[in-house]
Amino acid sequence: MGFDALHSIPAGRLPQRAKLFGIMITRRGFLKGAAAAVALAGRRSSANERIQLGFVGVGSMGSGHLNGFLGNSEVQVVAVCDVYGVNRDKAKKAADDRYGTTDCRGYTDFRALMDDPKIDAVVISTPDHWHTLICIAACEAGKDIYCEKPLTLSIGEGKALVSTVRRFGRVFQVGSQQRSEGNFRQACELVRNGKIGKIHTVRVNLPNGPEGGGSPDEQPPFSLDWNMYLGPAPYVQFNKDRFLWNFRWFWDYSGGQMTDWGAHHFDIAQWGLGVDTSGPVKVEPIKGELPTKGSYETYVNYEAHYEYANGIKMIAGNPERGVRFEGSDGWIHVGRGYINASDPELLKIKREDLKEHLYLSPGHHADWLNCIRSRRQPICRAEIGHRSVSCAHLGNIALRLGRALKWDPIKEEFPGDAEANRMITRPYRAPWILKG
Repeated sequence: MGFDALHSIPAGRLPQRAKLFGIMITRRGFLKGAAAAVALAGRRSSANERIQLGFVGVGSMGSGHLNGFLGNSEVQVVAVCDVYGVNRDKAKKAADDRYGTTDCRGYTDFRALMDDPKIDAVVISTPDHWHTLICIAACEAGKDIYCEKPLTLSIGEGKALVSTVRRFGRVFQVGSQQRSEGNFRQACELVRNGKIGKIHTVRVNLPNGPEGGGSPDEQPPFSLDWNMYLGPAPYVQFNKDRFLWNFRWFWDYSGGQMTDWGAHHFDIAQWGLGVDTSGPVKVEPIKGELPTKGSYETYVNYEAHYEYANGIKMIAGNPERGVRFEGSDGWIHVGRGYINASDPELLKIKREDLKEHLYLSPGHHADWLNCIRSRRQPICRAEIGHRSVSCAHLGNIALRLGRALKWDPIKEEFPGDAEANRMITRPYRAPWILKG
């Protein structure tokens, strides 16, 4: 449902509590989000008016986004939120110093930030297990969204999130910034235009996962709300190995390198294959080595093979990074800062001489801001991010079950496989709920 369709729903037709796309929202919350969307659409008629931004999660990735937007005259950073006071205070100071004021508001609870009517859009850079709930709250509050990858912790979260973004008509950019880099677009355009013949294999090369951890439990830092950090994840005592960057190596919060780097490279693989809103039909685990020491849980060495309905194979594993497309007439290998081809002359082909052109982004942040003003969808909308990380989730599920799986990318389920279907979603710790 698009933006205009959202506002065609009569207020009286929505019950006091409505189940929309697997989440429970109130009539009041729905109307609040709709009103905010209308107000934002009206305000965006002024091209010179700054977009008011809020940030949820301002650690390593969040601070990088914050610094980028602080240098952009099109926006004003008006609020920051983090459960760790050290990060929150540092981010607030950076914003205040940039604007020469003390007006940037600091929050510990993202819900308070969402209730701020002055905020037009939010940038979300929390650990993965928080992405979906915060994004849904932003949709209900009528705010546009830039969310870091991997977009979700589970396939079920992605299904609910995509539906919610559509329902509320939000402009949603997933932080898969490789789509906005010219070498990745060039590679995908050459592949889509048949310059290496009929594609038979794409290799998604991912780094090894680490071994580590094993620190003793302790009291959390004074300025950290540990219970809020865990949120919907199971409660455990504070341990520094589960905090900040290293959350990636625990199943409760992430999926290891399969999801962390996989979200980037599966995204390019599916872009080049032209299956942005679909996926493979089969996944087979080949190798999955877990850590043998320390407390980290996710795969250290791994490989999974996928197959699409048209017979194209996708091989995900390590250690070489980047994406390599292999066709009947040659290959193209692309990664950050490089693009190579079996025939170097392919890389000299001018874009205007190609028949099929892919989305040309001015930059990932700039593309999102442009789309907030125009109300178009950006280069990596929510469904694309969901389908990309679904490939990673499928790989992890197959590895953990230790057997080949069939997948229906239309229904987004494992046909006739109850055990695998139970792994499409993950349970939430009360009081957090995602009903589907």
